[in-house]
Amino acid sequence: MSEGLKLSYYFDRLSKYSGIFAAFLVVLLSLLVAYDAVMRYLFSAGSIALQEVEWHLFDIIFLLGLTYALKHDKHVRVDIFFDRYSVTTKAVVQILSQLLLLIPFSLLFIYDAYDMTYQSYIQQEVSSDPGGLTHRWLIKGMLVVAFVLLLVQSLSEMIKAYKRVEHKSVLWKSLGIIALLGMLVYAAWYHRMAYWIDPVILMFALTLFLLMSGFQVAFVFAGAALFFALITDEVGLHVLEMLPYRTYGIMGNVTLMAVPLFIFMGLILERSKMAEGLLISMGKLFGRVRGGLAVSVVLVGAILAASTGIVGASVVMMSLIALPLMLKQNYSPALASGSIAASGTLGQLIPPSIVLIILGDQMHLSVGDLFKAAVIPGLILIGLYILYILIISFLNKEVAPAIVSDEPYGEVVKEAIREIIPPLLLIGVVLGSIFAGIASPSESAAIGVLGAVLLAAGKRSFSLGMLRYAAIETVKLTAMIFMILIGATAFSLVFNELGGGDMAMAFFAGDLGDKWMFILIAMVVIFVLGFFIDFIEIAFVVVPILVPIIASFGIDPIWFAILIAMNLQASFLTPPFGFALFYLKGAAGDKVTTSAIYKGVIPFILLQLLALMIIVFFPDLIYLLGK
Repeated sequence: MSEGLKLSYYFDRLSKYSGIFAAFLVVLLSLLVAYDAVMRYLFSAGSIALQEVEWHLFDIIFLLGLTYALKHDKHVRVDIFFDRYSVTTKAVVQILSQLLLLIPFSLLFIYDAYDMTYQSYIQQEVSSDPGGLTHRWLIKGMLVVAFVLLLVQSLSEMIKAYKRVEHKSVLWKSLGIIALLGMLVYAAWYHRMAYWIDPVILMFALTLFLLMSGFQVAFVFAGAALFFALITDEVGLHVLEMLPYRTYGIMGNVTLMAVPLFIFMGLILERSKMAEGLLISMGKLFGRVRGGLAVSVVLVGAILAASTGIVGASVVMMSLIALPLMLKQNYSPALASGSIAASGTLGQLIPPSIVLIILGDQMHLSVGDLFKAAVIPGLILIGLYILYILIISFLNKEVAPAIVSDEPYGEVVKEAIREIIPPLLLIGVVLGSIFAGIASPSESAAIGVLGAVLLAAGKRSFSLGMLRYAAIETVKLTAMIFMILIGATAFSLVFNELGGGDMAMAFFAGDLGDKWMFILIAMVVIFVLGFFIDFIEIAFVVVPILVPIIASFGIDPIWFAILIAMNLQASFLTPPFGFALFYLKGAAGDKVTTSAIYKGVIPFILLQLLALMIIVFFPDLIYLLGK
């Protein structure tokens, strides 16, 4: 083994142990939050110190997870073109991503975070709440530790990527071109040349180019922010001095603590074989009706959405379990794939949706109110799906034939009830406690984790290996989300300093001057962006730009947030880049063609747009469960 690879090996081991430790903290956090909730609500014995320990654990989980996610290449990228690259091109992109985006940003962040931590140490900062924790500088210092680890892992990724470069000349030519462009930019900045195009537009153009080229999303936002802070005199690097303080604000946001807990709950349920039991029993229950198997897929998709909320997992599970059964029963490949893809994306809208948690944070809204408001739109969407399936099956008997079975129907009903009741009870406890105001989303999610463990134990599928898998995957997914949030925060700081927020406000409020035109354009922009980038980037970058405009027009923010969530759900299905389509095709393999998938999802996209229009014209529907 060469010296470089040996060094990379030790760096990787450091990241591995960081991730394993963070995974252990995921389990501990779930237990502590659940214990705190029980003690407070049943025995009125709360503890400020314990609550602060909880959000400190949450901070350590996603901060240590940053380097672990990088090691496993879990920091999401737009892979439309990236998947078609050669091994050399992929390796070059990886090297450039680390060298030009992540490493410079990490160095600046470490410098500013160290200053923030040192100031906290000098002042011997303590909690502002009576009974809270002391030595606040320790948790602030985790920012420095996290980005040092990220920097170390970045070097490891560069070493490994360099070894994969088959044609070194490609790398050196790429670096030469970038160096030349850098000198031209420096010369233009040194001579204070005026911009031919507004820097806000240039910033968006560079970001979009890098995203479509396959660079990791979070690093693109961070790197673009740093680049324009460097070359724009009216901004300067001083604007990013606030970034560690903004990140520390994210760390103290107890609403966001629900994200890893709901992910953990969903991953446990994913491995508990709950979906398999539901699909088989529901398929038998409705299979005797034409289109019944597709109806059962929709209903199971809704149950999975309300219990796991993880779109990729739902689509993949149903593709593996339901698709072969539907094709075996002579279902149309288009209807089979369309119903699976559409049902699998219900987790974008139906609570406890991660999308709604993030939107609540970014729009400063109650997550409980958003969950409550999303129920009726979700039911409308489910109803439209089922109605469409029944109508198309009635009109064309060949599309979705009924299944003939000799099994006594009474036994089928009993089996279906046994499979449905446990997840419905879990959903009722988790969402019911939030809707009733009994528990916060984080507390309900922690109770949900314990409930998921009990369900898995009841299915005899629980094991320490399963728990370890769920905890480690939670660390990866959580770190990916929060690294995007950090990068998007840096992007927003520079974007607003360049006048981007004022430009957007002037365009919508002045040039358009009509709230309905604003709503139309905002929905179209989000819908189109959904073709190319994930809902997380849209929520963290685009939504904050829209928030002050929503307020200026006097638009109901909860209603608008639901429209965004429904819109983002539709974008998951839109060919050719809808993420649900990739999940489905990846899991199905050669069982269905890409053209059949595209043909199958189009009617469901139209149904989603119809549901969106219903909520647009009848906004009071979202408040049927109360405000």
